[in-house]
Amino acid sequence: MTRLQDKVAIITGAAGGIGLANAKLFTKEGAKVVATDVQVDLLAEEAKKIHEHGGEITDLYLDVTSEDEWKEVVQKTVETYGHIDVLVNNAGIHIPNKILETSLDEWHKVMNVNTMGIFLGMREVIPEMQKAGKGSVINIASLAALTATGAASGNGTAYSASKGAVRSLTKHVAAHFADENIRANCIFPGPIKTPIMGDRQATIAERNRDVVPLPPHYGEASDIAYAALYYASEESRFVTGDETVIDGGSVI
Repeated sequence: MTRLQDKVAIITGAAGGIGLANAKLFTKEGAKVVATDVQVDLLAEEAKKIHEHGGEITDLYLDVTSEDEWKEVVQKTVETYGHIDVLVNNAGIHIPNKILETSLDEWHKVMNVNTMGIFLGMREVIPEMQKAGKGSVINIASLAALTATGAASGNGTAYSASKGAVRSLTKHVAAHFADENIRANCIFPGPIKTPIMGDRQATIAERNRDVVPLPPHYGEASDIAYAALYYASEESRFVTGDETVIDGGSVI
C-alpha cells in the first residue's frame, strides 16, 4: 500500500492512542514518520515495533509547548529526510473540570498543550512546506469543540475551549496558505477508546449506549487514523478547511 509513498510526516503525541495509530498506518502506507512525544521510553518501544514491521520511523522527544524543541524537531526532520509533507498535530491533555472548578493553573496547562502546541507546530513546519511548494496540516480537535453535552463533550472548560481554538486556527491556516498549496483540515473525534480516557475505557460502550447510536458505541484510534490518512494523501489535494466528525452519530 503506497497512498503516502515517500511523504515525510511529523506526528505529535505518537507514543499511544490516536498518534500511535497514525504512525502505524502512515508507515504502512509508505510514509517516513517522525514520531514525537514526551513519553520517550514508550515512544521508543512502539517505534521499534513499527521498524521491525518494515516501517520507516524516527522517534524524537518533543514537549509541544516548547518553541525551542519544535525548532529542533523540524531541523532534525529536514536533516534526516530533506523536507516535510505532513504535520499531524495530535498531542493533547484533558482535565475534566467544569468552569467553577477549573483553576487558573489547570486552564493554562490545557491551553498550552492543546492550543499553543498546535500553533507552534504549524508556525515552525509551514515554512518548510512553503519551500517544498505544498503540504498538509491535520489538526486533531474534539467533539467538545462543537457541543457541550453528550458523548465526548469533554466536561472540561479548558479542554473544550482549547479544541474550539484548534478549529479556528485550522480555518485560519487553510484560508491564508491555500494559494501556496498548503492545506489544513481538522478532525473531531467523539468517544474514542484511547489511554486519555483512563479507567473509563472499561465502561465506555455501556455509558455511551444511549447517546452514540452506531455500534459498538465507541470508536477506535484507527478510525481517526484513516481520516488523517485521507487528508495526508493526494486524494484530498483539493480539500482544505474541511472538518470531519467521527463520533458514531452522537451529534446527528
